[in-house]
Amino acid sequence: MPVTKRRLSASGVRKEHDLLGIKAVPASAYYGVQTARAMENFDISGTKVSAYPEIIQGLAMVKMAAARANYECDPRALPRRVLKGIEAACQDLIDGRFHDQFDIDVFQGGAGTSTNMAANEIIANRALEHMGKRRGQYEFCSPHDHVNLAQSTNDAYPSSLHVAMMLGNERLTTELRELVRSFERKGRQFRRVLKMGRTQLQDAVPMTLGQEFDAWARSLTDEIATLRAVERVLCEVNMGGTAIGTGLNAPKGFARRCARHLARITRRPIRLADNLVEATQDTQCFVLYASVLKSLAIKLSKTCNDLRLLSSGPRAGLFEINLPPMQPGSSIMPGKVNPVIPEVVNQVCYRVIGNDLAVTMAAEAGQLQLNVMEPVMAACIFESQKMLMNASRSLREHCIDGITANEKVCRSSVENSIGIVTALNPVLGYDTATEIAAEALRSGRGVVELVRERKLLTDAQIRRVLDPRAMSGR
Repeated sequence: MPVTKRRLSASGVRKEHDLLGIKAVPASAYYGVQTARAMENFDISGTKVSAYPEIIQGLAMVKMAAARANYECDPRALPRRVLKGIEAACQDLIDGRFHDQFDIDVFQGGAGTSTNMAANEIIANRALEHMGKRRGQYEFCSPHDHVNLAQSTNDAYPSSLHVAMMLGNERLTTELRELVRSFERKGRQFRRVLKMGRTQLQDAVPMTLGQEFDAWARSLTDEIATLRAVERVLCEVNMGGTAIGTGLNAPKGFARRCARHLARITRRPIRLADNLVEATQDTQCFVLYASVLKSLAIKLSKTCNDLRLLSSGPRAGLFEINLPPMQPGSSIMPGKVNPVIPEVVNQVCYRVIGNDLAVTMAAEAGQLQLNVMEPVMAACIFESQKMLMNASRSLREHCIDGITANEKVCRSSVENSIGIVTALNPVLGYDTATEIAAEALRSGRGVVELVRERKLLTDAQIRRVLDPRAMSGR
């Protein structure tokens, strides 16, 4: 790799040198020449790496693990004083400091080299300060020769993404568990509110509103379990594979030592891939994780569709529940209030589903020993994580927690529904029950009234067979 040099300047900048020549960098910056070039080259999405703290924390954890492994392998290549400086700088990043220095776009060419070099430069310059030196004095701690020692972007960058996705996944599942608890609370609150269940938007059989909320809670609980299960594939890293998985420039034992240190730092069961060449070119773990996020998005969106439908009205819809009013709904129709929170969650879910497709296409675009499209996979996945987390919180705080039931509307739909005739099948037979249903629909009369008129059942039998609460399983 090219040696980055520094020239002092009294004009508020420092001049650094790389393969392409000399470039001025702000003297106050922790980043260096290669990051400065990336800031100019990749003004693409407007979303910076700093928007996703997990990426930076993942990079710092990988760099700390690599430094410790390098010191164990050869203290002459990475002296103890440099190790301590790098460790302290990495801890700063893990603690959330200096993230603003990662002022580069998440969309970038170079298979993540710009992000990796930003980490190398920022860690080196912060390490220099911990060592009592000035930023840019790379002869004491070099971005290449020390921070990036025995590494390539092609193993450090994807490994850091694996760690970052696990960090983000923990935050996402924590938020989802809170949303599940919100649905469960409503399930308990509405456990005695009878209503009609519907299939194909037609009356089906009675249930309770509590059962409906419990079902949504369970659906999200299953998604949380899947999100945690998929972390297993993220735990496999290719650290030590360097450029293409052959381990060129990495000392003997570095790969396993690095994986072991990374497991300790992250407190997760990180393990080294069995075949580093395969692991360096493979991005299927990103495909799997993005697909799980898509599955969650589908569940959330379906739930929000249901909430919007059940709250439709107030006079010309189902109107079984009230969503908390968040803002006026129309610039022309007075008094209109829209279900804006479920609507925005729907839109988030559509974006997540689209991100999954982008990840799929980027993974398929891999060629030979490397997939250069990893930055767009990272951008899509971290955006999906962040948006799903924010959407879940908003749905919980601004919608689910404030839902109330229109109990009279719910009960009326049960009492006037033809759907309760289903319970007559075992007693009267399907054909007789069908005749009663058809006559009730044609005449507008009630099912119970017709059963009495035909003297098909006694009042005691009717109460027992057509008890809506019994039919709901409650």
